[in-house]
Amino acid sequence: MPSKGAQIWERVPKRNLNFTGRKELLAALRKSINTVTAVVAQPQALQGLGGVGKTQLAIEYAWQYRAHYDLVLWVSADQPLLVPSALAELAPKLGLPTATGVGVEQTTQAVLRTLESGSPYRSWLVIFDNAEEPEFIKDFIPRGPGHVIITSRNSRWSDHEPTIQVDVFRREESVAFLRRRLSDTIGEREADRVADKLGDLPIALEQAAALLARTLMPVEDYLDLLEEQTSRLLDLEKAPTYPRSMTAAWRLSVSQLEERVPAAVEVLRCCAFFGPEPIPRDVFRRGNRAVGPRLTPILSNPIELTNALSNLERLALVKVEPSTRTLQVHRLNQALLRDETPEKDRVELRHEVHLLLSGTAPAEPDDTANWPRYEELAAHLEPSGLIDCTVPSVRRFALDLVRYLYVRGSYRQAESLLHEYITKWTEVSGAHHKDVLAARVHLANVYLGLAAYDRAEELAADTYRLMSESLGAEHTETLWAMTGYAGALRGRGNFIKARELDESAATIYERVRGDTDPFTLRARHNLALDYTLTSDYHEASDMLQDIYLKQSSMEGIGRRLLLLTWTNLSRAVRLDGQFEVATDLAEEAHSYGAINLGDDHPSTLLAARDLAICLRRMGRLPEALQLMRDTHIRSRRLYGDAHANTMAAALGLSNVLRAVDEREEALELVERALRHYPEVFGDDHPFTHAAKMNLALLTRLNGDPEAARDLDEKALAGLAGRVGRDHDYTVSCAINLQNDLAALGRHDDARALGQDNLERIQARFSADHYLSLICAANLCLDLQATGADEEARRLRAETTLRFESVMSREHPDALGLLAGERLNCDFDPPAI
Repeated sequence: MPSKGAQIWERVPKRNLNFTGRKELLAALRKSINTVTAVVAQPQALQGLGGVGKTQLAIEYAWQYRAHYDLVLWVSADQPLLVPSALAELAPKLGLPTATGVGVEQTTQAVLRTLESGSPYRSWLVIFDNAEEPEFIKDFIPRGPGHVIITSRNSRWSDHEPTIQVDVFRREESVAFLRRRLSDTIGEREADRVADKLGDLPIALEQAAALLARTLMPVEDYLDLLEEQTSRLLDLEKAPTYPRSMTAAWRLSVSQLEERVPAAVEVLRCCAFFGPEPIPRDVFRRGNRAVGPRLTPILSNPIELTNALSNLERLALVKVEPSTRTLQVHRLNQALLRDETPEKDRVELRHEVHLLLSGTAPAEPDDTANWPRYEELAAHLEPSGLIDCTVPSVRRFALDLVRYLYVRGSYRQAESLLHEYITKWTEVSGAHHKDVLAARVHLANVYLGLAAYDRAEELAADTYRLMSESLGAEHTETLWAMTGYAGALRGRGNFIKARELDESAATIYERVRGDTDPFTLRARHNLALDYTLTSDYHEASDMLQDIYLKQSSMEGIGRRLLLLTWTNLSRAVRLDGQFEVATDLAEEAHSYGAINLGDDHPSTLLAARDLAICLRRMGRLPEALQLMRDTHIRSRRLYGDAHANTMAAALGLSNVLRAVDEREEALELVERALRHYPEVFGDDHPFTHAAKMNLALLTRLNGDPEAARDLDEKALAGLAGRVGRDHDYTVSCAINLQNDLAALGRHDDARALGQDNLERIQARFSADHYLSLICAANLCLDLQATGADEEARRLRAETTLRFESVMSREHPDALGLLAGERLNCDFDPPAI
């Protein structure tokens, strides 16, 4: 962190104490970066060949002008996979929720919007280093009051942004650099000769200076050896794609090292097959039992490995960063090493890297504590060619990486990698190989995360069938595919079929792995969700209570999973009619989530929404309104309007607003949410139909019972067709339709519907269930309106006693019954 200037200083490399010259370029960059076009400053691209010092120039600019910025962020941009994560890391510094809570993609967009808004910081600098393809990062470049610098070898950047060309050093800069780097132990004439031989290329000069300083070799000897190396390179048939002077200087350094520390050169060759991003030092320590014969003797000897890395650093062949425990090899050095390595050795070294990466990977990508390690390893996935490896442990690591991307919310990146996996692995191993099928299950889950329910169902169904045929019905991978297919069916509203699959999976898991195994508990948790969605609330609450108690006493159960079970238990208890107990559970769950995961974590927001519903059901309307409004604001900010979580919070807030007689805002929220239900869930999804009963209720309360009746009749027909006539949603809609008919004066029709509906509710739930009480209270009014006074009095007396027993005399619905008011139902979407 600089001693002055930027309040936020993220990922900026250390200042190069030997930085020399470039005054004109720095001045030109400062002038051009302040150029304002269309109100915002233009990004500036530094373009030039590899090794000319573009990155060093950007580093020096950041340090030299740090006092002019409140925020400086350095983004390694050669791999698009890493760019969103680097931007997302700014979130907490900008007062935004972290990616752990809401996912990297959403967090990245929030960071970009915040930078572009100029609040809380107007003076910011974002540097995208090694951005080779404009198309890959153009959507991540903030346009606003701050500044952007892009370094790239790709000349096409000039088609997109103003560009400053960076060339080799001027001769006086080369001489000054060498003399500064070698503490004036080299004369100007000698420095001039070295610079001339190396073509003034900064990276070649750095490696020459490192070798001269390390070996105390006379300059004359160095120039002779350099001539020999250059002559040898000139004899090569294939011209290299990088400067010959760079090749000669690099080859000379490697030759000197090869004579004294051959192990160092072997490690360097291995490093050439990682990506150009920093390599975690622990890859070599933890992978020492996973690699092949080339590296085993070195990695199994910590002293030899440390000596090798020390010598590589002294000769400027690797850059070691002790604070982050990483090492890095310049991309040109990597290219040179790969080009000079025989094909057979290339294959071996690539495979060694695959084993190192997979051997050091954490076991559980769902655990947020492991995410930083996965982030480091993800940088080397594609450059190392790991996707082409067929070793089972390596492929498992590749799948764990996409699982990591999925759980952190980077669905698009996970989707792209999975398509590549499936294509390549199918070519090599066949379409029915278990790794290909596993990748397909991951892809179906990604589709669910993207709310592409139709694609998820199609892929999940086909994959489950193929796994059953090739692996067997009780194979672990098949069971996983089965539960994934069930999840897709829930997303499509096929709750019964989802329950049947989850029942089978839970039964097999329990028989094969026991009733306390984490996989068994997860399968039963999914089944409990199915029970909730099919109105079997008592069964769901019993099952979730058992799961919660077992998870609470187990080691290694993540906080997120425990909170989900806790919240789902409170919901099942509430829907079973036990409002007070459900509220106590929901308050405890929400408090746990806020403390352990944060207020903006998706699981905490789900807990907050369910608590607000409980508070409304208990008649604690001011508390419910405050919490539900806060939940809706957070959800909208994090997800946008067209997201299932925001839509559910909007309906929840609308229901509270209606309860406090704020009907105008309540109607606006329902109408806004309903615009998105068909696109997210489909026209015939149970949630889409059920949400319309909320609109119908507000329509009647606002004076149009005929329009309300039409809405409720269509919703009732849709729900009966999708979930059955006796489902919670369907009988609730029928209760509201009964009220519509009464408002229209059709009391005979209302009475007939109410009597039929009450019989259904009492048979499906119980006479004490709140739906029974609401339906009975309304039926009292319809019996009285049709002349059945004695029957009406008897039912009212019975219902009043039940209200007092179940909800207490002071409950709003009990008071409504005593006041002769009609009681209504509404829909609060549960989690899928």
